Amino acid sequence: MSEFTYQGEAGRQRPDPASTDRAAWDAYVYDRLNPAGEHNELWQHSGGCRAHLVVTRNTLTHVISSVAFAREAGRAHSAGRRGKGARS
Repeated sequence: MSEFTYQGEAGRQRPDPASTDRAAWDAYVYDRLNPAGEHNELWQHSGGCRAHLVVTRNTLTHVISSVAFAREAGRAHSAGRRGKGARS
């Protein structure tokens, strides 16, 4: 088991759970960015405190430039501040 578990792109907008729009659900489940460079990712500290983290990582070099608790990053996102690679 790894201490951290990758959980996908950070900032993805989930369709309304009551939605029956198949195209929206297909896009949410299957469409993924594949950026070269800075990318915001969601990780979980699965081998420890179980916290969710938003990690900004360069996909070419694997250098991590920032890490924030997802709950704090969500507040910043709600206030209109977005990191590189976040979806509109």
